[in-house]
Amino acid sequence: MKLTHWTAALLVFVLTSFAQQDANKPAPPSQVFGFRDFTQQRQWDQKFMSVPDPARAEEHLRILTAEPHVAGSPEDKKTADYVAQKFKEAGLQTQIVEYKVWMNRPAEISVTVTAPANVKMHGPSREHVSNDPYQDDPRILPPFNGSSPSGDAEADVVYANYGRPEDFKKLEEMKVDVRGKIVIVRYGNNFRGVKSFVAEEHGAAAVIIYSDPWDDGYYKGDAYPKGPWRPESGVQRGSIQYMFKYPGDPTTPGIASVPSLPDSQRVSPELATDMAKIPTTPISYGDAAPILQNLGGPETPRDWQGALPFTYHVGPGPVKVKVHLKQDYRYWPIWNVIGKIPGAKYPNEWVVLGNHRDAWVYGAVDPNSGTAAMLETVHGLGELLKQGWRPDRTIIFGSWDAEEEGLIGSTEWGEEHDHEISSNAVAYFNLDVAVSGPNFNAQAVPSLKGFVREVTRQVPSPKGGTVYEVWKEQRERTARQEPDPTQNRVPNAKVENDVPVGDLGSGSDYSVFIQHLGVPSADMTSSGPYGVYHSAFDNFAWFKKFGDPTFVYEQQMARVFGLEALHMAQADVLPYDYALYGREIGAYIDTAKNRAQQMLGANAPDFSAASQAARRFSDAGARVLAIQRNPPQDAARLNHVLIAAERALLMEKGLPNRPWFKHSIYAPGQYTGYAAVVIPGVNEAIDAKNGPLTTQQLQVLTEALNRASAVLEGYR
Repeated sequence: MKLTHWTAALLVFVLTSFAQQDANKPAPPSQVFGFRDFTQQRQWDQKFMSVPDPARAEEHLRILTAEPHVAGSPEDKKTADYVAQKFKEAGLQTQIVEYKVWMNRPAEISVTVTAPANVKMHGPSREHVSNDPYQDDPRILPPFNGSSPSGDAEADVVYANYGRPEDFKKLEEMKVDVRGKIVIVRYGNNFRGVKSFVAEEHGAAAVIIYSDPWDDGYYKGDAYPKGPWRPESGVQRGSIQYMFKYPGDPTTPGIASVPSLPDSQRVSPELATDMAKIPTTPISYGDAAPILQNLGGPETPRDWQGALPFTYHVGPGPVKVKVHLKQDYRYWPIWNVIGKIPGAKYPNEWVVLGNHRDAWVYGAVDPNSGTAAMLETVHGLGELLKQGWRPDRTIIFGSWDAEEEGLIGSTEWGEEHDHEISSNAVAYFNLDVAVSGPNFNAQAVPSLKGFVREVTRQVPSPKGGTVYEVWKEQRERTARQEPDPTQNRVPNAKVENDVPVGDLGSGSDYSVFIQHLGVPSADMTSSGPYGVYHSAFDNFAWFKKFGDPTFVYEQQMARVFGLEALHMAQADVLPYDYALYGREIGAYIDTAKNRAQQMLGANAPDFSAASQAARRFSDAGARVLAIQRNPPQDAARLNHVLIAAERALLMEKGLPNRPWFKHSIYAPGQYTGYAAVVIPGVNEAIDAKNGPLTTQQLQVLTEALNRASAVLEGYR
């Protein structure tokens, strides 16, 4: 049997491993893809991995989460100053970069039941539990949705489950009209901005979003402070910006929102197509219960039933609610912190790593578990610098701001430096919700999936063995116990017999890098029971009790993040696998072909040219992969070809009606928001049952694949 590279690497790892005397010293592999000789790099790896420290990570998190620090606030600026200080102490060239962006804060927020007379509810109620040391800080803003307009609405209420297109379609089948009504939906199954968007499409007057205990409350287990799940008063804040149209500052799509930008070059906020049009606001399930319990109309479909202790009905009415939202919109300052270690050999090739810093309240898990891990990574690289190490490629760390408001900080930096990034960046590695528990997982473009696995084979797990071994065992156990949990509308391709690495959708700072600029990207997390997302209870007390009490998973994530930087910066030949990429795309095309035949019938187009282009791309990738395994002494030209291949997958005109998204293979779904839609132009045309558009997008996809193939074939 002919071994794939990744199977071979795993076999070598197993054969050279030994019984571990120390869980922090896994046996190193004898070879690593991308390196002619890994001996020297192995030594630097071990020196680096000895540095990240759980106690120091705990101190970072305690300081970063001491105060609520919503984007643009003075407390947010303090976190920027802290991160900049740590970057400088590690020896990084450091700057704080300011942008001026359009955001809202809540001025007046109320949700009141006005009928029937016997139903009493005036919210949002204060987030409060029996014992939490952070909940009473007067700087905690009332729960609100970023990008919601101001507005007043008073109307009968309709319950619309998760607010998906299929949920509104079901209401239509039930003869329930949502026009002019206030729609109440529960969090989950799609991005909250999609809930507002679909409600807007169906003529609703306003949207209320609540967290049902079925999804992240007592139905899952004990609620905080006894357990990790959402308590009755907990509220999930969050942006409803239509990021599936474009992320970043709403007034500057495609250009950077630098402070000096004149207003004449900005889009008027009223005309910004990524801004929600109907008032939307979040409440707790404690506040939602009186509304839902008193709804009339037919019973809900059984799969719409949540965990509140009564039978759910869809309405409309007789419950009537008044929503009053007054938002304070203005141009707020935000602050990215950029730290750089110049490359000694290839200074114009960049390895970029990032994590955002801003939070809806304290943000212990989201995002500052990632910031603490990143700072330990930076500290580790700083120690290597003191010992005389220099990276071959330039390493850049970005501490992004205003991610929660719409991926703003990373997007603005990407748009400001788009030409440099397009020319220079070899990879982007992201952390966000880095640690909420012990279960490692990752997402990446296919060309980096093997790279991510290989890095995790070299990092010790707090459970013993390596991160890779524990990750694989956990995923195999989960697969035996329950069905595939993916929420993608188009399932991931399954072309490997290895631990699955997911596809990149949206919802975090990799979006501008892969989907707008074509930089190979990866994201990772270590997850667990986490019900306090975007609430006041996502604080240091929750994290210390439930998330990572000993901070050993913070240490693990810092090590993985650091090895990603080290290996990509030092590799003789960039460790991309375009053969796997082509096989995955081929599987996407096969799935789309079957869907088109089912949904379009006789109008389904011919997929043969696209399938042939995917095979050509995979074949070209396989030929180059053989060269990568035995690279020439001077691999500079080969590396330039490898970089150019991903860029060739970009579409000059972008997706239909979404030109900011230029990647032909991956985009966030227009009706899912976070989850990836693969070959999005084709699949969304099929969803729309538009045969001519499907044909046109197949042609665009075929051209992109042939461009990328020609780039790889051009290396001789």
